[in-house]
Amino acid sequence: MNRPLLAATLLATFTALLHTFVGTPEIEGPLLQSGLPSEVSLLLLACWHLVTAALVISALALGLALRPTAAWARATVRLVSYLWLSFGTVFVLVDLIYVGPAMLLRLPQWVLLLPVGALGLWGARVDRRKQIVAGAGAAFA
Repeated sequence: MNRPLLAATLLATFTALLHTFVGTPEIEGPLLQSGLPSEVSLLLLACWHLVTAALVISALALGLALRPTAAWARATVRLVSYLWLSFGTVFVLVDLIYVGPAMLLRLPQWVLLLPVGALGLWGARVDRRKQIVAGAGAAFA
């Protein structure tokens, strides 16, 4: 069992569920009741749900990559991992550029996003090492 990839899958699933079922109610009402024009508030709400889709689909992709027969798994895991790392980096940069270090604890999404990316890349390396070792063993058989 690829433990780093399993950890990435579980953390990604937790993050997707948290975003969907805790984050949406926190964001949706205030956003729709803000004084923003309807087009702007609905565009921001649509962007929120684009993130929901990205989180759910990438958590599913990481989970599917746990299957030992998934030949495409390593490339998919790396792609998803880089996405999560970029998502986390965006939060860190926005926090630091627009407010400063104090905002890192007020917008802490990066705390979940960056570890999923790092664990996924670690899991992709573990799978690669297993393939190299298995290939070397077959060469000597």
